[in-house]
Amino acid sequence: MTQDIKVLIQDHDIILYDAVCVICSGWAKFLIKYDKSIQFKLVSAQSPLGVQLLEHYQMSTELYTTMVVVKDQVLYTESTALLKVMQHLGLPFSLMNFGYLMPRPIRDFLYRRVALNRYALFGTTNQCLIPSAENRKHFLEYALHDV
Repeated sequence: MTQDIKVLIQDHDIILYDAVCVICSGWAKFLIKYDKSIQFKLVSAQSPLGVQLLEHYQMSTELYTTMVVVKDQVLYTESTALLKVMQHLGLPFSLMNFGYLMPRPIRDFLYRRVALNRYALFGTTNQCLIPSAENRKHFLEYALHDV
């Protein structure tokens, strides 16, 4: 299923997450719970659509080292990706905007310490986050099919 990536990016705000990472899957579950207006569509980096998106941005499709957020057609990675999402979830999460006061090199250094060691720190899972009838609208693949 080849999608016109430029159209997807134009039509949706997207979060790519590492589906085998325990903390990343937890992040996806957090978004399903707290992104009440479903501003962001989730995509597993390992899915065919996730691979297409990563290739579009010339990012590795084998070594996944950062969360990728596409908001208003702009690509964000590392700490800025996290902050960008949190600011759009409303209070109390938008209070993380104070994170922008920390210089980006320091924020990204801290982000990388966790991201590059996430498997050792939190482990991996072989259980994919399966969209249910209640939460499938949070996933980009289902949004494309339900149009």
